[in-house]
Amino acid sequence: MIRKAEKNDALIIARMAVLMWKDHTVEDLEGEFKEIICSDKGAVFLALADDQVIGFAQCQLRHDYVEGTSGGPVGYLEGIFVKEEYRNLGYAGKLLGKCEEWARKKDCREFASDCELHNKVSFKFHLKMGFSEVNRIICFTKKL
Repeated sequence: MIRKAEKNDALIIARMAVLMWKDHTVEDLEGEFKEIICSDKGAVFLALADDQVIGFAQCQLRHDYVEGTSGGPVGYLEGIFVKEEYRNLGYAGKLLGKCEEWARKKDCREFASDCELHNKVSFKFHLKMGFSEVNRIICFTKKL
């Protein structure tokens, strides 16, 4: 089952999200998810199995430039996660479908996402779900 997240789900989502976004804390992510859930510019959907949350997908509207798109608003998959023991069972695809449905209702004609260059699992998922690769970048920084 897939359902839209509510504000009281933020801690459960944050605990899964730190497994994916390791540079963040549960506390920081919990606050961010509460904001997103309460906003009309973003949504979080939950996958449930055996009455427990086993995954989530976060999507938002982007009005700035999004690689490979023709203009906004663009629905954007900010993150998607399914617990390891529930992977390859179709939950991620169903979560993505809810995000795309949400974006259509927000008048988006395009939907985009990204993944790290080394994340082959995410790359394969995106291709399987009908995304097309439009660009690769390497980011640089230096201390001043």
